[in-house]
Amino acid sequence: MGVANAGAAANPENATTVFFNPAGMSQLKGTNISFGAAILDIDAEAKEGARANNQLPSIAPQSEVQGSLGGDIADPAVLPNVYLTHEINDSIDVGFGIHAPYGLAADYEDDFVGRFFADKTELTALSFTPAISVNNGQGLSMGLGLNVMYVEGKLTKFIDNSGTIAQAPGGVVPGTPAQGYADIEGDDVAVTFQVGFLYELNDRTQIGLKAQTGTELELKGDAKFTNLAVATPAGTPTPPGPGVAVAIDSTEPARVPLAIPESITAGIRHSLTDEITVLAGATYSRWSRFESLDIYGRDSSKPLTAQSPGGMPNQLTHIPEEWENTWQLNVGGIWQATPEWAFKAGYAWDESPVDQYVTARIPSSDRHWLTLGAQWKPAQSGWTVDAAVGTLLFTDDPTVSDKSYVLTPGGTIPSPADTNSFYEGEYDLEAWSAAIQISKAF
Repeated sequence: MGVANAGAAANPENATTVFFNPAGMSQLKGTNISFGAAILDIDAEAKEGARANNQLPSIAPQSEVQGSLGGDIADPAVLPNVYLTHEINDSIDVGFGIHAPYGLAADYEDDFVGRFFADKTELTALSFTPAISVNNGQGLSMGLGLNVMYVEGKLTKFIDNSGTIAQAPGGVVPGTPAQGYADIEGDDVAVTFQVGFLYELNDRTQIGLKAQTGTELELKGDAKFTNLAVATPAGTPTPPGPGVAVAIDSTEPARVPLAIPESITAGIRHSLTDEITVLAGATYSRWSRFESLDIYGRDSSKPLTAQSPGGMPNQLTHIPEEWENTWQLNVGGIWQATPEWAFKAGYAWDESPVDQYVTARIPSSDRHWLTLGAQWKPAQSGWTVDAAVGTLLFTDDPTVSDKSYVLTPGGTIPSPADTNSFYEGEYDLEAWSAAIQISKAF
């Protein structure tokens, strides 16, 4: 991290090359182990002036949602990792890694003014990566890797009952709450593949390339609805009778399709002198695969799934995303101050995939990533300790504009059944990161 991942595909310093470019294992001797963790702390808070409307017309006295700004929605995230490589012979190396390639966590306070659009958002991924590399003995190496990912997700929000209560022709059962709660959880296992190349142009310069496939996840689990207001159907005996708003609880099998993008990374490392090394790299990710966040019921006999409130058959929710493909561009340098100590610095321009639809679940913008690091490598010990810190400087304060949408055969449209509800707010974003990596060569 000390060089902001600059030239990572061309700079196999330790066993983490299993992740950055499996071809780099060919430049490691013997057996290598590397383990560590990164901490990312994002401060994301809505500014004063954030506001929301419920399902009632904006002219209605009770249409404005009351509540707080939601607080700091992101807790510090710890991302551990461990990697191992082993040299089979002069031509073949194998490796294995366990790491967290993707993650997302946001949690608003329960009285958040936009709680009908977002409460908790969690996505956790753990990847198991076996890899192999071969080299031709003339400076060219090739590596192959397999990422077996276990992914689990959780989405929650409060449910606005105001529209159902106001429109129920038979009135409302006393005590029916003005809001309910939705909790959707699911998990899945998926596989991606990576291929890497590393070529030594000369004794001071080498270039690397890594490509990784994308995949489609289908997180399966349950959608739990609590205190959901529904209108009783025709023929319901009295009490309560037909067309009366009542609160129900329902647990419904659900699935959430989720796309993981393809990516390609290029890097270069060049030693200006025996003490100074410069690095550069670029990564292109196809985030345009993530078009929407959709939740589908898996049992059409269940109360909410049967209504298809998301638009298409059995669809519970439709949130358009329309993410864009992104670039991350990195530069960095290493100064070998003494045989034992090296100091590092890096900079990255990191594009956000969020574009047209900025939601309360993922307020984001482009950012600059600045890092500093140090490496301690005691002579003859075989141990290396890397430590780094960094900060993210966001270019804009993202403006969230959430509304209710449905999916139709012709595409996304505003929900005809809910033309009034919205959430609007501008966000302050700040972030810092830190990492430590301990490596040993045997």
